[in-house]
Amino acid sequence: MWGKVLGTIFGFLFGRWLGAILGFYLGHMFDRSIKQNFDKVGGFQSLFKGEEVSERQALFFYTCFSVMGHIAKSNGRVSEIHIKAAGVFMDEMQLQGESRQEAQDAFRAGKSNDFAYKETLDEFKQRFRGRFDLLQLFLEIQIQMAFCDGVLSDNEKALLQQAAKTLGFSSSHFAFILKRYQAEFKFNQQRQQFHGKYNNQQRQTSNAQSAMDREQALAVLGVSQDANAAEIKKAYRKLMGQHHPDKLVSQGLPQHLMEVAKRKSQDIQAAYEYLKKNPA
Repeated sequence: MWGKVLGTIFGFLFGRWLGAILGFYLGHMFDRSIKQNFDKVGGFQSLFKGEEVSERQALFFYTCFSVMGHIAKSNGRVSEIHIKAAGVFMDEMQLQGESRQEAQDAFRAGKSNDFAYKETLDEFKQRFRGRFDLLQLFLEIQIQMAFCDGVLSDNEKALLQQAAKTLGFSSSHFAFILKRYQAEFKFNQQRQQFHGKYNNQQRQTSNAQSAMDREQALAVLGVSQDANAAEIKKAYRKLMGQHHPDKLVSQGLPQHLMEVAKRKSQDIQAAYEYLKKNPA
């Protein structure tokens, strides 16, 4: 609004009514640009500190682990693989002491028969409305839990689809995210195989990338087999922007979950580097 007001005033001072009209138009364009950038970084989120941010991060933390527990229980009982996966996830976040206990309590709450799955997701959506990248990361984390054993059961998929719909994602976008994660899962398996063979980090990364075939790398970036270099680069930049840790934290991501965003960024980077070195 202020862009239009100031543009009109200054335009009138320098060019009378013709200048005012031109100033109004330029001010309108300025307002649109500012609003787009403002919304992109989370609106007024960057102006709030302390308690409000802490509450938002606490809600993300609780919802993340409680929904994970609910999905893990969807087949009747929580398997040892799911329990181990939850523990590994907590290790990755470097949760210890009280923070780890809170995560475990939330996970157990999600496993209970009276857990309000839909209501929990509804509240989560309301608090993080408009923060697409953060909501997408949340959904990716839930897919990670469901797919930790390499299999996605019908019950798990149904719950994930319900979560995606509640959070505002279309069925086609959910399928896109799911396909990307399945490729990411295979990529991580390959990297783990190389982890014990190479002490030098550079050699390890190089060999892990060599193990990736082109089809898998393209799937990690979410592009088709016939994608050209420009399309691959565009997809890479978009995904890197969506998973930038600092941006996600500014939108309400708990600091503990920064490592998750960093790992996803590393996977995206590795896939892109592979495709640059192995063009079609």
